[in-house]
Amino acid sequence: MTILVVEKNKNSLKDTSKSLEKVCQGAKILEFSDSPSALAAARETRIDVAYLEDKLPEMDGLLLGRYLKDLYPTVNLILMTKKKEMAFDAMAIRASGCIQYPPREADIACEQRELRYPSGEAEKRRVFVQTFGNFELFADGVPVPFKYSKTKEIVAVLINNKGVQTTNGEIIASLWEDEGDPKVKSSYLSNLRQDLQNTLSDLGLTEIIIKQRGSMAIAKDKVECDLYEWLDKKEKSRYRYVGDYMNQYSWAEFMHAELDEISYAEDL
Repeated sequence: MTILVVEKNKNSLKDTSKSLEKVCQGAKILEFSDSPSALAAARETRIDVAYLEDKLPEMDGLLLGRYLKDLYPTVNLILMTKKKEMAFDAMAIRASGCIQYPPREADIACEQRELRYPSGEAEKRRVFVQTFGNFELFADGVPVPFKYSKTKEIVAVLINNKGVQTTNGEIIASLWEDEGDPKVKSSYLSNLRQDLQNTLSDLGLTEIIIKQRGSMAIAKDKVECDLYEWLDKKEKSRYRYVGDYMNQYSWAEFMHAELDEISYAEDL
């Protein structure tokens, strides 16, 4: 579980974080004293629970909470305030709770027991990857709207490589094979990588890609994928391989052949 805490008073911020560490052992606590920094971090890391002071500079806790809801519909918002009437505002944004500021450890413990979205529901994978048939990437049940088809294809290549770091050269070889000037393709890939970053950032999904210098990989534990589940569970899988795999990509033929062999062996 990842918990975001935003308070302008840094001493109180530390106290709240210490209380959360006691109540939620093992949770990842992110501390910020300003809303813009907290929101930037939320775009990079999925937030399960957010404790927000109502009076914050630049962007108050209610507005920050609305932005967090846009990123993660099942985030549990806990508004911290000195005003009892703020409870009505908290209800309006479907917050999980509203507690007196500065928060007491007992109040935090109570809120954690009564989360609007329990951890099991809040932590459901938002991303589903379809590889059987045509490749498609879904976020919250909706296909991800990539600006360029080649950006989508990069994700397909990473999925096909099953979590292994894939170099820029390997990605280029898959996307363009032997066509075109290598320098032009390298420049184009840089633009596509930036487009991928922007697209995932807008959806709060940057954590599904693990980036290293000159390479990328899919974070297998951050996505649900028909291929991965079928390879892992075979006949117990909810998905079935019936001879179709990433049909729109010619480079997928090698994996296609491998899946055929596995399927044939299973039927014997």
